[in-house]
Amino acid sequence: MSDLPFGFSASGDGDDDRDKNSGDKNKPGGNPGGNPFGGSNPFGFGAGQGFGGQGADFDPSAFDPNMIGQMFAQLGSMFSGMGAGMAGGGDGPVNYQVATNLARQQIGSFTPILDKEISASVDAVRLADVWLDDATTLPSGVTQTLAWTPVQWLEESMDTWKGLCNPVAEQLARTWQDNLPAEAAQFAGPMVGMLTQMSGMAFGTQLGQGLGQLAKEVLSSTDIGLPIAPEGIAVLLPEAIAKFAEGLEQPGQEIIVFLAAREAAHVRLFSHVGWLRQRLLTTVEEYARGISIDFSGITDATSGIDPAQLLSDPSKLEELISSSTSFEPTTTPEQKAALGRLETLLALIEGWVEQVVTHALGDRIPSTGALTETMRRRRASGGPAEQTFATLVGLELRPRKVREASELWRRTLEATDLATRDGVWAHPDLLPDSDDLDNPAGFIDRLLSGDELDDPIAQLEKTIADERARGAADDQDGRKADGGDGSEPSGS
Repeated sequence: MSDLPFGFSASGDGDDDRDKNSGDKNKPGGNPGGNPFGGSNPFGFGAGQGFGGQGADFDPSAFDPNMIGQMFAQLGSMFSGMGAGMAGGGDGPVNYQVATNLARQQIGSFTPILDKEISASVDAVRLADVWLDDATTLPSGVTQTLAWTPVQWLEESMDTWKGLCNPVAEQLARTWQDNLPAEAAQFAGPMVGMLTQMSGMAFGTQLGQGLGQLAKEVLSSTDIGLPIAPEGIAVLLPEAIAKFAEGLEQPGQEIIVFLAAREAAHVRLFSHVGWLRQRLLTTVEEYARGISIDFSGITDATSGIDPAQLLSDPSKLEELISSSTSFEPTTTPEQKAALGRLETLLALIEGWVEQVVTHALGDRIPSTGALTETMRRRRASGGPAEQTFATLVGLELRPRKVREASELWRRTLEATDLATRDGVWAHPDLLPDSDDLDNPAGFIDRLLSGDELDDPIAQLEKTIADERARGAADDQDGRKADGGDGSEPSGS
C-alpha cells in the first residue's frame, strides 16, 4: 500500500524529524540475528565429544589439580569474550542480561520514533476511544498513549517474561543437584553452582532469540494477548505497524485506527476488570509450574560422567547443559486443566475485543470486517507469540475458540444489552467456560433466567442479602410491636 497510517513512516524516512526524547538514542547494530558471543556456538566452546566414556567410574587418583586452573582460565576467556554485561545477571534461574543483549542484537537497527508517529498514535487512540464509548459500558481506561520502538517493547515486557519463564527455569536448575551422580556431586561441589549459572545462560540465550524476533512483530502492547504496558497506558509500535500495513490492500488511516481501537479496548478491559490482569498472568504461571519434564536424557548423560574430564574440558559443560535445556514437557492432568482455563480466558478476551471494536467501527470504517479477519488469521496461524511461548514454556498461546467466543458475546448482546454483557466480567466465576463456548444458547438462557450463571459466590451473596432483608423485616416488626414506630403498642 502507498499511504502509510497517519504519520507513520517506512524505515529510514524522516531522519531529521526524530523524537530526541524517545529514550532510544542508540541503534543497535552488528551481527543482527546472531548470538552475542560470535559464531554459532553461544558458549564459545569447541565441539565436544561424549561424557566420560562408556559408563566410566570416577577415579580421584587420576585427577590432576592443575585441571582446575586450566578450566578457570578457559572460563575466564569465555566470559571475557562475552563482555562485562554478559557475565552479569546470572544470579537467578535465567540470565536475563544475556537474554536482553541477545534480543537487542536480534532486533538490529531500528527507526527511532518520529514526532509525527507519536502524534498519529495519540490521535488514533483518542478517536478510537471516543467511538468505543458507544460499544461498551466500560469507561475509557487510557490515561496516556505512547509509541514504542522494538527495544522499548523489549525492556518494558521483561518483567512479564520473568514471571512466565522463572518457574520452568527454576525446575531446570534443580535438575543439576537431583540428577548428578552422587560421587560426581560430592567431588564437583562448587561446580554444581557453576553449571546452574551456565544453564541460566543457555536459557537466557533461548529467551533472547525468541524475544528479539517477537519485538519486531508485535503491533501494540496487548498484541500477544497479555498486558505488557503499565495499567492505563496504550502503546502502538509504528515500525511494525508500517510493515504490517504494507501487505494489506486497505487504507493506512483505517489500519491505524483499527489497531488503536483494539489496543484501547484491551486497556478498558484490563483497567476496569480488576482481577483480570493478575488472573491471566497467574494462569500462565500455573501452567508453567505444572510442567513435568522427562530428565532421563540428563540421567543417561551423567551416568558415566568423569568429573576430571568435566573439569578439564569445558565443552563437556556445554554438552551437559544442552541435554538439560532441550526437553520435552509431558502434559499432566493439572496442566490440561490450566491450559483449558487459559485458552478459554484468552478466547473470551479476544472475542470481546473483536465484538466491541466491530460494534464501534463497523459503520465508520469500511475495512473493519477485512481487518478483523486478517487479525483472526494472524492469530490462528500462530501470531507473533506462538513460537516464543512454545519454545520457552512449552505453551502454545493460541486461543482455539476465538470465533466461538466472539459469537457468544455477539449473541449475548442481541439477547440482552451492553450492561448485561459487560457485567459478566464482574467476577471470574461469572465468565462462560469452554462448554459455554460450544453452547452459547445455554449460557444465555442462564443469564436471562437470572440464575446467576450458577455462580456460588453470587449465590452466597444473594443468601446473605436475603438474610439481611429478613432480619431488617423482623426488626421492623419488633419495633411496631413495641410501639417504636410512633404508634401505640398493641393491647394498651
